[in-house]
Amino acid sequence: MTKKRLVRGVDPAMLKRAADIIKLLGHPERLKIVESLDGGELSVSAICEICDLEQAICSQHLSRLRRHKVVLSRKDGQHVLYRVVEPKVHHILECIRQCDVKR
Repeated sequence: MTKKRLVRGVDPAMLKRAADIIKLLGHPERLKIVESLDGGELSVSAICEICDLEQAICSQHLSRLRRHKVVLSRKDGQHVLYRVVEPKVHHILECIRQCDVKR
């Protein structure tokens, strides 16, 4: 049996990763969080304020984003700072912005 190839030859592992990220960002609050981080690193309290989220809810979403390697965190004294490390997120956000402009 011959192995079927996708039309553009995209690696199936890459497609799976992209689908996982799209699914993860399907939640409006997580989408707001990564959008707030699109400009750079922020503390949890800053993210909560920008996104108008309770800290417990925000932390749960950040934990999920971290588990999927979309964001990374680092400690700076007593603060935990987050940043987006998955390049696909920036492309997804730009696509959303472009689609919104074309309305």
